[in-house]
Amino acid sequence: MRLDKYLKVSRLIKRRSVAKEISDAGRIDVNGKVAKSSTKLSIGDTLDIRHGQKHIKVEILDFKESTKKEDAQLMYRLLEEKE
Repeated sequence: MRLDKYLKVSRLIKRRSVAKEISDAGRIDVNGKVAKSSTKLSIGDTLDIRHGQKHIKVEILDFKESTKKEDAQLMYRLLEEKE
């Protein structure tokens, strides 16, 4: 799954266009490397997201085409969160 779609479906970022903008600006790392919005993700990858004042690090656990709000958090495991 593409990085920008994963961020939207998992609800880590509300809109896909915002996810694309943030990733193309170089503020998201996948497994320690700067990633673009089209980067393909795999289960077990770690995402390091710097968005505004937030810094979130998560591990990918699952992919889904769409989710309910309650199920979105089952797609990843929060490793670190700073504000």
